[in-house]
Amino acid sequence: MRADRRPPWACRTTAPGLAEHLRSVLWGPAEFVGVPRRLLAEGLLTGSAAAAATVGAGFGGMWGGPRVLGTGEAGLVVVAVSVLYLAVRRAGRLLVGIVAVLGVCLAFLSPDVAAGVALRQRGVVEPARVASVRAGPGHGLVVCSVTGVDAVPTGARVWRGCGESTAPGDTLPVVYDPRGLAPARGVAAPGELLQAELRLAGLTVVFVAGCAIAVVRSFELTSRPSMA
Repeated sequence: MRADRRPPWACRTTAPGLAEHLRSVLWGPAEFVGVPRRLLAEGLLTGSAAAAATVGAGFGGMWGGPRVLGTGEAGLVVVAVSVLYLAVRRAGRLLVGIVAVLGVCLAFLSPDVAAGVALRQRGVVEPARVASVRAGPGHGLVVCSVTGVDAVPTGARVWRGCGESTAPGDTLPVVYDPRGLAPARGVAAPGELLQAELRLAGLTVVFVAGCAIAVVRSFELTSRPSMA
């Protein structure tokens, strides 16, 4: 006697449903028809507000605001709120992760660029004596601890102008902030700050776009039972 067999189409009904569920979880349901203008506007507004607050915190810390703004921690708080908002909207988890990574990069890049802009506007260049030289975190990067300038704290570390041939007792040109808000650094090469500003602008655009896509794709017409 032949044993009962499942029809060939029985196992095919669950696979598309599982694939659809995974796609919805990772990328968002995106159940909209036509051009989702309202969702797009909401996503762009969300991303722009988060980016403005994150970048603004970094620049505010270098231009007279509380010092804590210049550390990037305030930007991280803004990014965390944005990620939480996307999670509440049930945006795709992969998109939420991408936005989180972009936001963290934006939060730490903003104070660095803001410090460069502040030093360009009001920085003072003076020679400083090299106290010690050691290898930096990057491949081939050398970091010098300097002293000898009143406005620069003893042991301040700079890498611009510091090379393998640099030895303790040498002097390096250091640009420092008389107001003490922006950290001292070596004199930047021509065009270096412009490149950093362009990177920040590009990262900001990508972050805003990521938020907008996450919000647009989070729209769901029907609620489905969760698949365990």
